Amino acid sequence: MFYRYYLSFIDNFVKQSLVKNLTIKHNYSTLLLPVCLTHAILGDMETVIDVQHISKRYKACTALSDVTLSIAKGEICGFIGKNGAGKTTLLRILTDLMRPDEGEYALLGKTSTSKMINRRKIGALVESPAFYADLSAEENLKQLFRIRKVKSFESVQQLLRLVGLEDTRKKPVKEFSLGMKQKLGLAMALEGDPEIIILDEPMNGLDPQAIISLRNLILHLNREKGVTFLISSHILGELTKIATSYIFIHEGKLVRQMTASELDAACTRSLRITVSDPAKAENILTEHAIHCTLLPNTQLHAATEKSVTELVLLLHKSGVVVKECHEQLEHLEAYFISLVGEKL
Repeated sequence: MFYRYYLSFIDNFVKQSLVKNLTIKHNYSTLLLPVCLTHAILGDMETVIDVQHISKRYKACTALSDVTLSIAKGEICGFIGKNGAGKTTLLRILTDLMRPDEGEYALLGKTSTSKMINRRKIGALVESPAFYADLSAEENLKQLFRIRKVKSFESVQQLLRLVGLEDTRKKPVKEFSLGMKQKLGLAMALEGDPEIIILDEPMNGLDPQAIISLRNLILHLNREKGVTFLISSHILGELTKIATSYIFIHEGKLVRQMTASELDAACTRSLRITVSDPAKAENILTEHAIHCTLLPNTQLHAATEKSVTELVLLLHKSGVVVKECHEQLEHLEAYFISLVGEKL
């Protein structure tokens, strides 16, 4: 019920004349209520990924050291760390490709030691997926269906359409680009309508349009089907557009786990706005103790914790039309550097 009211409010806000000609460029998670927040409002924060004191060593190298974390149902969790920080090791453990030396984990309420985890409910794209190089995308999916004893191939074409490979026809996978192989790996991860999807660098090799398509697909699956995502990626700008929470890992140790809202609060925030009367807007904002700077092309830079809505209403009441508004946050990489003292 709250979700419908929230969407109605957003729809009405955009349509109101007081924001005529306004373009809001904003983090997706602040415009639509994510599934995990819906669960929080309803008091139903079910943990679907629970990691307890996991450690993993390779001879003298410690890949993971006493890692404990939890991810709630409906989250889109960004998993961030340098190469060699332990991200892929943890993802391989969660997908049963590797055993931890210490600790255990639970997926969908079933512990790893109980051998009761329903792997069909866990989709994964970790490192380079294995394909039959001489077969087409369609035939690769059919082979996967046969291995998993899925009786019907009815959903094969639907999966290909979802990831944008419906026009590959009989083209063998060995002739695919890296981006096309990533898409096919994602299609395999989506087989069986999983409740959790684990993705390791899914945007590698994708062109800008394909990245947008992947982003929209993740948001669709999360909001329409309640799928929980754990995503490692070095393309941090894209993570900020979809993630509802973050996990930072460094040298095998969990550095911090936080929500997107907590990250927003920790980062320096400002708004870049285009208005009908910059000088008047500057005076209004200054009167309300908002530090701002005039920029070329009728723009201002305002350092404020006020929301986009509050700022638009404030200026509108004084007769200033806001034509465009960009929210700017300290780059996620800058925050990561502040945590560990090193670049990604």
